[in-house]
Amino acid sequence: MAAITQSLAVSGRAYYIVCGISYGAAYMNLVHRWICRSAFWKNAVETKILPWTLDGVDLGSQVLEIGPGPGITTDLIRTRVDHLTCVEIDTALAESLSRRLDGRNVTVLNGDATSMPFPDATFDAAVSFTMLHHVPSAELQDRLLAEVARVLRPGAVFAGTDSLYSRIFGLLHLFDTMIAVDPKSFPDRLQAAGFANIHVDVGSEAFRFRATKAY
Repeated sequence: MAAITQSLAVSGRAYYIVCGISYGAAYMNLVHRWICRSAFWKNAVETKILPWTLDGVDLGSQVLEIGPGPGITTDLIRTRVDHLTCVEIDTALAESLSRRLDGRNVTVLNGDATSMPFPDATFDAAVSFTMLHHVPSAELQDRLLAEVARVLRPGAVFAGTDSLYSRIFGLLHLFDTMIAVDPKSFPDRLQAAGFANIHVDVGSEAFRFRATKAY
């Protein structure tokens, strides 16, 4: 069952419109790359984005993160789980994150999340933070959703957030890949990908979602 609710839980306009965690730095302009490594963005992720996205979500022990970019979200999530596996399409970002977290409870894979090498039903949960709009077509976004469903165990949760389109959001994505996700149609897309118990909460600048892999 899909549900969309309005939420005022998102506070602070700029926290969601200025930066999308990358699906590959090749799809991000220089302003994006700078902001995604900034102290401002780190504070926004730690105090606003991640708490709102994961409120009430039990991630389990084996978790998948899609598109970590420089790894600001990774640093926070890995403290909550036994092991975190990250899939990052950009080679330089993946190698940098892998080196930085070498010896920790994180595995970084340089690869495409629309076609992952993991067996079916590998993970207890998956997360995605403000990166879906960087996937370069709606068809590839849907393929990514279906692939996430494939590698999750039945009943496992998929939680994430993405930005809502606005004029400022568009301007900040000049020369970027930006395929905005419509939260109104997103529940149907998640259901088609193999998810159930779908909830989408819409804030002023972003939406969050959570769903479980259908049994």
